[in-house]
Amino acid sequence: MSALADSFEKPPMHSIQHGINIEALLAHVPLFNGLDKEEIARIAHGTREIAASRGDILFHKGDTPTGFFLLVYGQVKLAFTSPQGGEKVVDIIGQGQTFGEAVMFADRSFVVYAQALADSLLLHISKTAILDELDADPKFGRKMIAGLSMRLHHLVRDVESYSLCSGRQRIIAYLLLDISGSGGKGITVTLPTNKGVIASRLNLTQEHFSRILHELSEKGLIVVEGRRIHIPDVEKLRMHDS
Repeated sequence: MSALADSFEKPPMHSIQHGINIEALLAHVPLFNGLDKEEIARIAHGTREIAASRGDILFHKGDTPTGFFLLVYGQVKLAFTSPQGGEKVVDIIGQGQTFGEAVMFADRSFVVYAQALADSLLLHISKTAILDELDADPKFGRKMIAGLSMRLHHLVRDVESYSLCSGRQRIIAYLLLDISGSGGKGITVTLPTNKGVIASRLNLTQEHFSRILHELSEKGLIVVEGRRIHIPDVEKLRMHDS
């Protein structure tokens, strides 16, 4: 396990009650790599903890951001609701990820809402603390730009997937997302959240998502056991419908 993962290990409840070491957590965030202790301490001074229970709303669409968020542990979805009441999940935030930076810099209101999918602990890093460091350290500004550019790249890749790939191709790509290649060996993937949320993230209805999983299962390409999906032959699945 990496140092970052170690740093974001879920602490026991008694440690939450007595606070966490915010400076140590911030020091392991890639965005803040290279900052010295004094710079980390200044950012930590403008950072506060937020404990969220499953289902809690962290912010609503239309709220004005006063900073951005770092997820220490748990899971958060970013989504919006259509006028007809349907939900579209834009992203699923995992441990160690940040969100809300772009809107904060644009001085605009949030265009999505954020909701905890599990009991979560977050850090809210104030806009003032970040702007002060940007004024003091141009290299920090370049890191922020790089991070925002990567987020834009992922967004464009999502649009490309929705436009050019079938639902089956999207699901297969999602299942193999963190698998670089296993030489045909079997592997088990655990879905990070319920199928309805993942389906929305892939721009599919839950019924369509479940139907495709059933089709892949019928062909022997996957074995579904709740959130655990066993892939007997990774390369065979990768080549299916490619």
